[in-house]
Amino acid sequence: MAELSVFPNHGKPPESIHRLAEQVEADGGAALAAYQEPVGDHWHLFAMIPTAKLEPTPFQRDLSPAHMKRLVEVMKKLKRFTEPIVVVRSESGYWTPNGNHRRAAITKIGAEMIPAIVMPDPDVAYQILALNTEKAHNLKDKALEVIRMYRGRIEGRPRAAEKDFEFEFEKAAYITLGLCYEQKKKFSGGAYSPILTRVDTFINKPLKEAFEEREERAAMVQRADELVNDLVADGKKRGLTHPYLKNFIVARCNPLTRVRKTVPTYKSAVGSLIKSLEEFDLGKIHFGQVRAAATIAAAAASEPT
Repeated sequence: MAELSVFPNHGKPPESIHRLAEQVEADGGAALAAYQEPVGDHWHLFAMIPTAKLEPTPFQRDLSPAHMKRLVEVMKKLKRFTEPIVVVRSESGYWTPNGNHRRAAITKIGAEMIPAIVMPDPDVAYQILALNTEKAHNLKDKALEVIRMYRGRIEGRPRAAEKDFEFEFEKAAYITLGLCYEQKKKFSGGAYSPILTRVDTFINKPLKEAFEEREERAAMVQRADELVNDLVADGKKRGLTHPYLKNFIVARCNPLTRVRKTVPTYKSAVGSLIKSLEEFDLGKIHFGQVRAAATIAAAAASEPT
């Protein structure tokens, strides 16, 4: 193995970095330098990694074909690859939690090696997704990403409490919504997100046990969605057609509208939502109300935060 450059030159990399460098060389890559990143002084390895041994983490969002196509076009025009990806070692090679579109693009071009920042701690693969800004997450992306991470954590650390992963999962609602999106690709999570964000909390139970409760929570949301879809279908028959109708109905039945201090439990809140939807009188709604609500919602969404 070639001698490893070190920065800062007065520091001494830990043994884990030397082992990692040896593994990279054994995998057909090239370990170029070891350095301490400037925030937490953690040691990282800068290396060239074979693209054939590189995969995305199995729990992150799916590739955007349009975004990848654009990256390929830009790389070909510039004739340069300018941004190293982040990787950790996996059982089969390497995972990238931040750089999957760049990985796919350079592989498409036919490159055999890719510059990467290699981290010795595999847990970073679960944590660093919060820094992934290649393509802005929408709610579906984030929810599916989180539920995939959840399943990965169940396999690796089934006895750890769900609440221990609050930083990685960010919001408990993402877990529940992720289960809903897995069942139905066109699930309208945005309609229920305002409610779930307030009442869905992390469960202080081992992941395997907590997952059963997650499935129960998701089933309640799916039941609510069935009722809303029936109301929307009925509305269309009556000529009440508007793309915001679903959100309007959920907002009208939102049990938290007047709640300011004592927020009900998840089961109580979503149970009340279901009851209100079962009793909802579509005959009292007219097109003007839905259109006005949609205008207000669009204006609120466009305001800077």
